[in-house]
Amino acid sequence: MNISLMSSESDAQQKETYKLVKTILISQPKPVRSPYFELAKKWNLKIDWRPFIHVEPVTEKEFRRNRIRPDEFSAVIFTSKNAIDHFFSICDIIRCDMSQSTKYFCLSKAIADYLQKFIIYRKRKVFVGVRKIEDLETALMKHREKERFLLPCSNLGARTVVEYLQRKEFNFKDVMMYKTVSSDLSDLSDVTYDILVFFSPLGIKSLKENFPSFEQKDTRLAVFGSSTKKAVLDSGLQINIEPTPEAPSMTMAIEKYLNLSNK
Repeated sequence: MNISLMSSESDAQQKETYKLVKTILISQPKPVRSPYFELAKKWNLKIDWRPFIHVEPVTEKEFRRNRIRPDEFSAVIFTSKNAIDHFFSICDIIRCDMSQSTKYFCLSKAIADYLQKFIIYRKRKVFVGVRKIEDLETALMKHREKERFLLPCSNLGARTVVEYLQRKEFNFKDVMMYKTVSSDLSDLSDVTYDILVFFSPLGIKSLKENFPSFEQKDTRLAVFGSSTKKAVLDSGLQINIEPTPEAPSMTMAIEKYLNLSNK
């Protein structure tokens, strides 16, 4: 069966047949606790977890192409725990010791707490936001003229942070220190699931890279987020399940579908 091409969301909904669901694959690592566990118990489902993407470091050769050293910068902006891990890994690989006076700007408290694994934590050199780069504006602007900022990022970049720093005319450099890439899913080539659950357009990219001849057939796709939704539609696949105002979480959206498919 060829992949179905739907002319609109309403067409997809009209053609939905709500076939029985017994198995679900979630394209994320298995958590310790999750509402999916209750969903599996309530509906007698087999739910598996498998990351479709993973993070890996850039090589020393790749990093050296930037022709910089982290210790040339007096301030570092961290947008994630991954950024911290790979920043200090690069420092170890190239034998670079950051100055004790280096200032660190973290987008959230969780990121700042994680930073304590790598540095002696002092409030005067660690600045903490709530979630967005704008949360750090007071501290950033105070140090804009004196500091040179380094922004460790992945191959996906950090667009909103870069745009902010450019707009405010900071002296900064964004440097790729890690990559988000498709995982090897070849062991799933002969396995089928009733529902595949995606939370990122990169998950859809991984699906297509691992299984270029993938045909949706009776597999239902559950998607979260507008960018993931666009990736599915751009791939010519059909969206069967997505959160709505009435069912805002993915588990609620899936259960809403199960009430029709497994009744």
